[in-house]
Amino acid sequence: MNILHKAKDYVEILFKDKLSSVYFYHNFIHTTYTVNKAEEIMRNTPVSKEDQEKVLLALWFHDTGYVECAQNHEEKGVTILTDFLKQENYPESYIEDVSRLILATKITYQPQNLLEKIVKDADCSHFASHDYNDISDALRKEWELTNVRCFSNDEWNAGNLDMLKNKHHYYTEYAKENWEPLKKKNIKKIEKKLEKEEDKKENSDNKKEPKEPKSDRSVDTLFRVTLNNHTRLSDIADSKANILLSVNAIIISVCLSVLVPKLDTPKNAHLIIPSFILLTSSVLTIIFAILSTKPNVTKTNFTAQDIADRKVNLLFFGNFQRMLFSDYHNAMKDLIKDRDYIYDSMVKDLYFLGKVLDRKYKLLSITYKIFMAGIIISVLSFGYAFLSL
Repeated sequence: MNILHKAKDYVEILFKDKLSSVYFYHNFIHTTYTVNKAEEIMRNTPVSKEDQEKVLLALWFHDTGYVECAQNHEEKGVTILTDFLKQENYPESYIEDVSRLILATKITYQPQNLLEKIVKDADCSHFASHDYNDISDALRKEWELTNVRCFSNDEWNAGNLDMLKNKHHYYTEYAKENWEPLKKKNIKKIEKKLEKEEDKKENSDNKKEPKEPKSDRSVDTLFRVTLNNHTRLSDIADSKANILLSVNAIIISVCLSVLVPKLDTPKNAHLIIPSFILLTSSVLTIIFAILSTKPNVTKTNFTAQDIADRKVNLLFFGNFQRMLFSDYHNAMKDLIKDRDYIYDSMVKDLYFLGKVLDRKYKLLSITYKIFMAGIIISVLSFGYAFLSL
């Protein structure tokens, strides 16, 4: 495993274990996005392999300081990076180079060289994203939950417009050519939002009619981002389980085809117990890996009165798959009309999805422990068997 793979795994575990759930923007998803965007720039910009590694390491660690505090998080990220690279026996000069790149991600910093320009552009690449509105809403919600500041729609849109139009600039030639046009489209979208808000104010001044309450955009963003995080965590668990399945399937096939046929001879009798331990641990690992990825659909029996009393989660297919379409259609029409009913249903959906994730990760943790213990014991057993001859 090279240093970039180690850095990715280290940061992923660090965020999973220590980063507060209120950070809807500054999290592993944003970090991965910036790394991918830096790779995109460097595929189209002449940069040496060593400098590419420095850029990517800086971006993997540039927001790790948020596990401690948002204030001065760049300096805290430098400390975390330094400890990581020292454990990997990297020289001080190399660590200083990567640290300077992390500090270059400060919003007010003006880049001085190509690597700093790449880091700055990658960190602000979401300004040219098709999903800029959703990403911006995630940051807005994060600032509200961390008591940075609460914004009205007008304040938030005006602040975003000022940032994109007046304060931010792309520095690399690739970003200027490919991302600047997309950023300008997002600027136009924000300007249209502000125009609509102005029109609404004028209409409200002329017509003082009661309006139907609309959904809170920050709450909608909360549900959207949380659901995306749940889904992504589920995908990560499944991919890790699939890796263990593949590795242990290979171990078992090699043992059965190469090792086991030779155990019937007396001279190989000392290998029977180590081979049995290796096969047993691989089989147990496969069983638990399958259990962690096995679908667990709970099906609930309920009555028409339960639906009328809103005790059924209509967003989960395990509940409504037994309903007649006409009943489901009518129930969903009631759900759509009531915002509180919608939010209650989404809360239930997120809660039970979280319970599924809890079970999945517990089984996955057991799977890794079995695999690790089995490999260690098997190697020691084979070593003891050969030494005891």
